[in-house]
Amino acid sequence: MNDKGFYDGYHFRAGDALFGAQFLFVAFGALVLMPILTGLDINVALFTAGIGTLIFQICTRKRVVPIFLASSFAFIAPITFSVAQWGMSATMGGLVAAGGFYVILSFIVRFKGQDFIYKLLPPVVVGPVIITIGLILSPSAVDMAMGKGASYSSQTSLIIAGISLVATIIAITFGKGMMKLIPILIGIFVGYIVSIFYGIVDFSPIAKASWFSIPNFSTPTFELNAMLYMIPVAIAPTIEHIGNILAIGNVTKTDFIKNPGLKDTLLGDGLATSAAAFFGGPPNTTYSEVTGAVRLTKAYNPGIMTWTAIVAILLAFVGKLGALIATIPASVIGGIMVLLFGIIASVGMETLIKHKVDLADPRNMIIVSLILVFAIGGMVFDFGVASFSGIGLGAIAGVILNLVLPKTDKFSGYNGY
Repeated sequence: MNDKGFYDGYHFRAGDALFGAQFLFVAFGALVLMPILTGLDINVALFTAGIGTLIFQICTRKRVVPIFLASSFAFIAPITFSVAQWGMSATMGGLVAAGGFYVILSFIVRFKGQDFIYKLLPPVVVGPVIITIGLILSPSAVDMAMGKGASYSSQTSLIIAGISLVATIIAITFGKGMMKLIPILIGIFVGYIVSIFYGIVDFSPIAKASWFSIPNFSTPTFELNAMLYMIPVAIAPTIEHIGNILAIGNVTKTDFIKNPGLKDTLLGDGLATSAAAFFGGPPNTTYSEVTGAVRLTKAYNPGIMTWTAIVAILLAFVGKLGALIATIPASVIGGIMVLLFGIIASVGMETLIKHKVDLADPRNMIIVSLILVFAIGGMVFDFGVASFSGIGLGAIAGVILNLVLPKTDKFSGYNGY
């Protein structure tokens, strides 16, 4: 990549407001789906996505990256588990700590270079961690699709979930242009229309909601167990972040890994995640859907993303919008999640395949096996003052094993991201 390419710097223009709203439309489905699944406030998620993107832009002000930050799917299962174990406020404290992990990594990169991250988190560790994120979530997706706990029949739920799933698959497979970038939104829309036809949508919350309302902000509390559980979960989104920065660099023909550098982009992502949790919102991550939209529209000016953030913040105060989204039946979400959680797991497998991780090598086989079983099997290590379990335990085990197990002659352990 050359140093300029299509990117010509940051320009904030009033005429780009409509473009900014368009990019929010692309991100909207995934942005609101995460809080729906975790019980977080949808309007708060919109607000923190906007605030997080602005924080990220401030941190990368040397060369602002044209990217949008919003709800991270990698934290769905950890948030669900943490809320059940320690409550919502302690979970938010854990997410603040996870954001702090990004910040620490950014300073390590600043002083030791970015190759340190690749050595600490090679594909043999990151791949199976991503796999566990998808597989741990799969039972909840199936339950939602089957209508467990719903007031309508399982048969009705499966029909609605099936139609939502098929609509999403068609959008991914046959969609052209912008339609291909919003498969989640299309799946939700089709499933919602079918749900109305079946008479299972309750519109009363929309009627009761006011047009203008303050989002339901909340504050974190800090409990050691919740923090130690959530910090290792940030391992997978860290690599996702690097991949997305590389992707937007390829689109704009600009080397953002070099300038502003991972030291600043990781700092921005970390501060955005911690800030979101301080307001009671989901952790942020860079959105690949928006990168796809940048490629399609050739809108390389990062000032457009400033407008996307502003529009998200303004919509956060529209009470009827959050009420409308809350009326989406669980079966609609379940149908889409059956696919998306599987896709998350397949991304983990792709990581292992793409980087040619040799699973015939005993060292690699041990690392992958223990990450999968510790995370999916529900292993708990309780040290009295703190305990480790789930995805966090699997990630920690993978990092430690990668550091202590000797490398074999036929496998170096790192093939680059």
